[in-house]
This record gives sequence, C-alpha cells and structure tokens, in this order.
Amino acid sequence: MTTKRCVLAAVVMLATLGVLAGCSRLPGKPKAEERWVAPAQVTDFNQLYSQNCAGCHGTGGRLGSAPPLNDPLYLAVANADALREVTAKGVAGTAMPAFAEQSGGSLTDKQIDALVEGMRSQWGRPNDFKDAALPPYSLQDAIKSGSGPGDTQRGANVFVTYCAQCHGADGRGGAIGSSVVNPNFLALASDQSLRTTTIVGRPDLGKPDWRANVSDHPMSPQEISDVVAWLVAQRGNTSSPGRDSADSKVSSIKIADGVKR
Repeated sequence: MTTKRCVLAAVVMLATLGVLAGCSRLPGKPKAEERWVAPAQVTDFNQLYSQNCAGCHGTGGRLGSAPPLNDPLYLAVANADALREVTAKGVAGTAMPAFAEQSGGSLTDKQIDALVEGMRSQWGRPNDFKDAALPPYSLQDAIKSGSGPGDTQRGANVFVTYCAQCHGADGRGGAIGSSVVNPNFLALASDQSLRTTTIVGRPDLGKPDWRANVSDHPMSPQEISDVVAWLVAQRGNTSSPGRDSADSKVSSIKIADGVKR
C-alpha cells in the first residue's frame, strides 16, 4: 500500500471512529442526567425535597409556612426514626400529609429514606450538640427517661415564667409574640408540634429554644411537658376528630412502672 493510500485509510478510519463516538451526542438526544425518570425512581434529595416539601417548609428548608427543617437543633432532637415516621404517616388533623405509598402518598420507602438522610446530612450539625443535654423529643420519651406526665396546673405557672413575657399572661399575645391559645392555631398544631416548638423554638420567627426563654435557666424536661399539657388543655373542643393526641392522652392518665393505663 502506498503512502498516499495509507494516509487516506487512516483518515477514513478516524472519521468512522468519530462518527461512532459521536452517536451518543446526536442532535436532540438528551444527556443521561436529562433523560426522563419515573417519579418512583427519583432518589435525589434536592429534587425530592423541592417537589414534596419546599411548598410548606420553604426552599432550602427555611422561610416557609411550616416550621423550618433546615434547623440543626431540630435535627439533633428529632432522630431519624421520628423524621421517617412523620414523613411517612403525616400528622392527622393538621396540614402535614402522609407521603408513604402505604399511607396514601406517592413516595416509596427508599425515597422517604433519601429525604430523611438528606436532611440530616446536609442540614444537621450533630457535633454542635454532642455535649448538650437535649430534652426528650416526645412525651413518651420523657416519661421513659424519668419525667412525669404533663400537669396543666403546673404548666400554667411554667407558662407565666417562661412564655408570658412574649405571648402575654393569658397566652393571647403580647408585644413580641402572637397568641398561642388561638383556637385556629391549636386546631392545626398537633401535641408533638407544640412540644417540638417549645423545645427548639422557631428560629425563623425569632422564638428562642428551651434554653433561652429565661437567661441562665433552661426549661427542665418536666417543665416542657407541663407547659405543653397546659397548651393542649386550651384547645378545648376545637380539636379535629382525626387528630393524633397521644401526648394529651398520656398527660391525662396515670403512669405506673412505665406502663400506660
């Protein structure tokens, strides 16, 4: 083969390889990351959060109508199981829907795990609280750790001590905080939501957490349970029939040897 023919053959071979290599980049052919994916196969945290959570909890987990999820303290107090439970099953009687397929939602167990793991990995800062004595997340957890059930009479005094300076002596609102006994608010806030807000505050609204209501005097787990019991009692007959009121039920029964009666 002459030199000229060798050069020509090489050119043809390179051109052929170029065409073959370029097949994946044909005009109109989407890149792998741009191709359509079935909703049930989406596992990217940012996409799942944007499509399912941001409408209430805000873009990036903040500044939404619902409490912020991009709150390291909240993510330290509420463990992965608690986050998974509320995401999967929602909260009856409130604006928090169930997202798990078996509960009528649209997300698979794997997608719910991706949401929980994403929140904790992207927004959690567990090292910030490794030396902090965090209050128990739920009333049941508080009872297991040795606290008694919430008492409404004690709770009224706790409210005056820790909350009245912002929300008014009767809870109907003050110079800084709004009403926390408004029936519309209480009808939409679950017992656990009231407890969670008491513990972690609402940093997006300027409400302090359990450590900062009174300088150098954080609320004890018992005081947290008591004031939540008082708040629940203000709900009266405004609660929704389907509400999960495990905390209020526990606070109104006797506990003996750690067994509910």
